[in-house]
This record gives sequence, C-alpha cells and structure tokens, in this order.
Amino acid sequence: MPSANKHIAILVENDYQELELHYPRLRLIEAGFKVSVLGAGENVYHSGKGYAVKPDDEVSQVRPDDFDAVVIPGGMAPDKMRRHRAMVDFVRAMSEQEKPVAWICHAGWMAVSADIIRGRRVTSFTSIRDDMVNAGGEWTDEEVVVDGHLISSRVPDDLPAFCRALLEQLS
Repeated sequence: MPSANKHIAILVENDYQELELHYPRLRLIEAGFKVSVLGAGENVYHSGKGYAVKPDDEVSQVRPDDFDAVVIPGGMAPDKMRRHRAMVDFVRAMSEQEKPVAWICHAGWMAVSADIIRGRRVTSFTSIRDDMVNAGGEWTDEEVVVDGHLISSRVPDDLPAFCRALLEQLS
C-alpha cells in the first residue's frame, strides 16, 4: 500500500518531549504518510519546554480502524495520557489489530497501561525499566527494539533508529 494511503496517529498530552513528537511526525510526512496528532480534548498542548502543538482531532472521536500505526512520544506526557481511558483503549486496539505501536522514552508507560507488553521484548528510558518488567516485558537496553508490531526506543538520541524501524514496518 502506498504511503499516501496510510494514516498514522501521534498521541499528545502536555509535557511531551519536543523531538520525540516532531521528529517522527516530520519524517512520516516527508515519507508521504498522512499524520494526525491526537489529543484528549484540549485545543493546544505544550511540551516540557513550552512549545505548543494543536491536535488534529480528539482520540475519543476517532476509530483505530482508520489508522495504520500509532506513535507515542515521551517526556512526562505519557503519565498524563494513561489517565485518559480513550487513549489507553486506542493503543490497546491498535496492538490487538497488530498495527505498529511505536513508543520512545517514558511512553512505555502507555504500553504498560494498555497491557500490551507481556512476554514481549521492549525498551524504554531506564527509569521506567521496573515498570516495563513488572508489566511482563523483557526489557533490554538497545537503541531500538522491534518485537512483531511493537517498536520501542530509549531516548531522543535513538530517534534515527526508531524512525527507520517504524518506516520499515510501514513499508
């Protein structure tokens, strides 16, 4: 399927990590994908450093069936995202459909809350390693880990490998 026909969701909440949202967003757009930033109901979200982004839609107003992958940026936003049942349900539904679910850094918290990592190889920022292991994940310290449709990375420096793995999954 040509990339122009694929629709990718990127989740957002306040305190998102700037590079972890915008770098994949721009790489996906550059590759010809339709990208929608999905929030939990606010008109604008701010990164940890104050950069604003306007969501294209509210996650509770869209259907996972209409998307081909979901990207979850880190920062402290995932701790807020997982408080929104619609966001957690969206991630779980995407995983159940075996569509790429890609997260980086603290976004592993969303994978934990969606209960999608049990028995799977994953990575994350080191401070949430215990959360990942306690949720049943096999945590490893690698720049990118691909286990089936799940793609995970640790930190912003891993973004080139993270985006390459995501683009491979989508091709």
